[in-house]
Amino acid sequence: MKIDFKDKVIVVSGSSKGIGLKIAQSFLESEGKVVILGRTKSVLDKINQNFSESFSLDSFLILQCDVTDPNQVKSALTKVQEEWNAIDIVIANVGDGRSVSDPLPSQSDFSKSWNTNFTSAETLARESIQGLIKSNGSLVFISSIAGLESIGAPTDYSIAKSAIIALSKNLARKLAPNVRVNCIAPGNVFFPGGSWDERIKKDPDRIQNLIETAVPMKRFGTPEEIANAVLFLASEKASFVTGACLVVDGGQTVGFH
Repeated sequence: MKIDFKDKVIVVSGSSKGIGLKIAQSFLESEGKVVILGRTKSVLDKINQNFSESFSLDSFLILQCDVTDPNQVKSALTKVQEEWNAIDIVIANVGDGRSVSDPLPSQSDFSKSWNTNFTSAETLARESIQGLIKSNGSLVFISSIAGLESIGAPTDYSIAKSAIIALSKNLARKLAPNVRVNCIAPGNVFFPGGSWDERIKKDPDRIQNLIETAVPMKRFGTPEEIANAVLFLASEKASFVTGACLVVDGGQTVGFH
């Protein structure tokens, strides 16, 4: 199924690596105009170099932006409007599952995780809503199966990801019919440099056993598989889908429902 995003302007946060980078690349391959948001200039410079070899320079815009900071988000979205005069699709992707194992983390740890995993999504949504209403656009949040069930993930991370699902459902009802709002809940996704890569290097046998026993598909997911789900929900192929949370986890949470 070919999905065409020709002339659509797509903003993807957390798109300097892993899932977010693959989402951005997939939209570009589908002829969208893509805005890549990330915090680290050296990483963004490398993406700029790589993308310049594969895509036309007028098809992507790379902006340094901390999406937990409303002022930086406003500035970035203003640049997008100046460049392309529209915002059609927004993908709120920032997340980090690294935390502590305490049943209830310290206030400092909890606030840090909340900022990274929830405030980043809330801020991007808040600042982009008016543009999405104007374009009858689509907003997709990236949550986690940790936000659906207690699967042993850090408490602070799980709660933040659960709140994202609640936010997406509330916005879906209250922004309809002007804006469609949906959510993806990925399971265990491997990519070089990611948290699962770190865990495998520390204890490969334990992680292999975990995946084979917890995931019916007996493997990790890939960033491309998550990107495929995102592109579907963001596209006109899903024009009657809003308020959904699509689980992409190889069956890991099937037994919980």
